[in-house]
Amino acid sequence: MEHRRNRGAATRSDVPAQNGPSELGWDDSLYRSDAGEAGADPYSDDASRTPGPPSAETSRQAAGSGHRRGGSRSRKAPRSRRRRALRWIGIGTAVAVLGTAGAGWAYYEHLNANIKKDELNLSDAKLSKPQANAEGQTPLNILLMGSDSRNSDENVKLGGAADTRGEKPRADVQMLLHLSADRTNMTVISIPRDTRVAIPKCTDPHDGTVYQKSEDIINASLTHGGPGCTVATWEEMTGISIDHFMMVDFAGVVKMADAIGGVPVCVDKNIYDKQSGLKLKAGTTTIKDEQALQWLRTRHGFEDGTDLGRTHAQHMYMNSMIRELKKGAKLTDPGQLTGLAEAATKSVTVDTGLGTVKKLYDLGNELKKVPANRITMTTMPWDWDPKNKAHVIPKPGDADKLFALVRADNPVDGKAKAPTPGAATATASPADPAAPKGEIDVSVRNGTATASQAAVSGRAKTIAGRLGTLGFTRAAPDTTPQPQADTTVSYPSATLKGDAQAVAKALGLPDSAVRSSKSVTKVTVVIGSDWRSGTTYPKTAGGSGSGAPDKAPSTSSALNGADTSACMKVNTYPGAHYVW
Repeated sequence: MEHRRNRGAATRSDVPAQNGPSELGWDDSLYRSDAGEAGADPYSDDASRTPGPPSAETSRQAAGSGHRRGGSRSRKAPRSRRRRALRWIGIGTAVAVLGTAGAGWAYYEHLNANIKKDELNLSDAKLSKPQANAEGQTPLNILLMGSDSRNSDENVKLGGAADTRGEKPRADVQMLLHLSADRTNMTVISIPRDTRVAIPKCTDPHDGTVYQKSEDIINASLTHGGPGCTVATWEEMTGISIDHFMMVDFAGVVKMADAIGGVPVCVDKNIYDKQSGLKLKAGTTTIKDEQALQWLRTRHGFEDGTDLGRTHAQHMYMNSMIRELKKGAKLTDPGQLTGLAEAATKSVTVDTGLGTVKKLYDLGNELKKVPANRITMTTMPWDWDPKNKAHVIPKPGDADKLFALVRADNPVDGKAKAPTPGAATATASPADPAAPKGEIDVSVRNGTATASQAAVSGRAKTIAGRLGTLGFTRAAPDTTPQPQADTTVSYPSATLKGDAQAVAKALGLPDSAVRSSKSVTKVTVVIGSDWRSGTTYPKTAGGSGSGAPDKAPSTSSALNGADTSACMKVNTYPGAHYVW
């Protein structure tokens, strides 16, 4: 797993000299009047490519955009405009900061204009959203990405590798944040950037370029049209429907770490990682500015020197930031909050459905409902890739169990609530009723192949036969290979949604298995790697949740958000230069 060299020092950018908070309606006096209510609840991660052996320098390239807008202080806007209260969430290394302030409408619009937006999912096939529970609540899944963009002077200075400027960025940090339907718990799943996966066919919304389905490491998915292709890759790999994405670059990490005043982290020994520049003494240190980026990018200096150690360091950083900001001890100064607002909105790219400060604020209110001790950071269980030892693959069995927990909306910490007696899951009726079973054309494909396992021979024929015995006499196997993690039933138009739901129900599949897809012409069943044997869909695949796993596997390296004892192990293998 190779990484870029970190060159240069970070610089903090103040609010620019034009269109600043005061000029655009920011009222410090209004902020101070309700400062006692100020609070924050961040969920943050970013990191990017860390340097690796010289021989690996040529294999990972990155670039992107780093537009900056600004403002200065001058006259205040009329009080009628200043009275509008604004509370928002900024996105830092992942989901970053809530604050309370008085702001003018013009400044609110200024912050909205800072936010970059892109399409959510670039694949033709899209998963259906989970059905609401008995209380009408639905889970929320957000993909957090750290871009290694070097398409601005600031990002080149922070990330090095100026020779890659102008090239497409890669998403070296990827975390799926799952917020439970009842908002009592949250799970974060990280994936090593060098995980080999199937990247689905994606179409770039900006220039129309079509990227055919391929096999590559997951951080390359960002180059296939943008973050929407990374979202599509995650959905195909995990079977989890993703509602939003957030992506931040190098400069954003530095500015937001600076704005919030720093985050405490711990190392068990003195560390000097010359490749990232991180230098800390043993024990706990509050890091900010460029040092925060160094922490999040360090790979060789932690644990065994692989990307897995870096992932664990990122989890520690996120948990620590959450605890610090929940204390309410930071962001009590209007200048700090203003700087954070500018840094967050300028550095973040989100999907079009999340592209305003108000929507980010609403999301922040949902996230803040979860107590720290019900937040669990995990890493996707993995094995070394048999095709390339520099890469990894999802660990058969364990990775599926972790994904199944999230699909079933079960907490990974093993603290699931007992179901309410008599409670039932709310199920929406199809807009178009199903046709008689014998009149529904059904195509069945074998998608049981994985990165480490060959497809199970004859699965499409077996399940087509099973549908026939259930009355779907026009079901037939299709030889088109379509490897994917979960079993799905796709339909091409709304008029066939009822038919697809009828097929899913007959096979014992959950409502979430039904999806719309422009790539099919009839109701199409794809037997995923979660159903490699038998004719009865396994409960442990996360279908009903009744037989699903009750806790994350030990190989996921779970870390509880309230754990203050966590301390990163410094890499001390013979010949290492990471200890001083």
